[in-house]
Amino acid sequence: MTDSMRVFDRRLVARHRDRAAASLLTHDFLFREVAERLADRLGDFNRTFPCALDLGCHGGELAVTLGQRGGITHLIQSDLSAAMARRARQSSAALPRPTNTLVCDEEMLPFAPASFDLILSCLSLHWVNDLPGALAQMRVALKPDGLLLAAMLGGDTLIELRTALAEAEIARADGLSPRVSPFADSRDAGALLQRAGFALPVVDSDRLTVSYRNAFALMHELRGMGETNAVIERRRAGGVRAVLFEAAARYAAHHGDGAGRVPATFHVVYLTAWAPHAAQQKPLAPGQARTRLAEALGTSERPAGDTAAPK
Repeated sequence: MTDSMRVFDRRLVARHRDRAAASLLTHDFLFREVAERLADRLGDFNRTFPCALDLGCHGGELAVTLGQRGGITHLIQSDLSAAMARRARQSSAALPRPTNTLVCDEEMLPFAPASFDLILSCLSLHWVNDLPGALAQMRVALKPDGLLLAAMLGGDTLIELRTALAEAEIARADGLSPRVSPFADSRDAGALLQRAGFALPVVDSDRLTVSYRNAFALMHELRGMGETNAVIERRRAGGVRAVLFEAAARYAAHHGDGAGRVPATFHVVYLTAWAPHAAQQKPLAPGQARTRLAEALGTSERPAGDTAAPK
């Protein structure tokens, strides 16, 4: 991996998750909510997935949410954090299906090709430096016609906090630094899936808005989730306290409601794609369409460059 691709300090990501694991049950609402939405999407597929991987499992929220759903016979949970992996193992101990848990890095998957019928990932891939490379490894780890179903935080996540921190740093620290991690743009996600060799990619997104007592309550929640800043180029010292208090004041002034609470946006991007297989549907080659677009739209067809006659 080149230095230009290294945005996140992966060891720091693991330490943040290790620290958060002990009290995760009081801060795991977002993981549980998105796990429910992933499970609902999995229910749209009328097929079974004998062997599945939960990549970036956190505390095992997805395994618990799935329960006996999804036609999964055996589930493997993995996380970058050893403490999170232990919590996931404890959470899934009473589940009816066989479950194994291990520590692994999404950037260096330890699995043989064609190991899984399904790979799931719930809010972990936004911490990956080389996302195309990680997606390519997942495609290789899937069996032909295996399914990838993932959720990651997208570009509008924490837009209110990011704006307030940027304004505060300009006012108090004479410059900007990346205090909130960057997030992928959902518009590029489909291209990334195709670049990684997936077939039939589908990308959609939604936004969850959560209300907090103030900006510091939000920051405390992010710490409890293990989602605090791990950008390599983050500011490490110098006026941190003043910047945070200034940001909290601006957050409340610009976004606060009448009761003094502030909203936080979580933009969740969902990725659905398949490992290639000969039996899958394929788009027609140019010129092979059986119905003209003009017929479908109920309009007249004109040569390129022509304009409609004036009325």
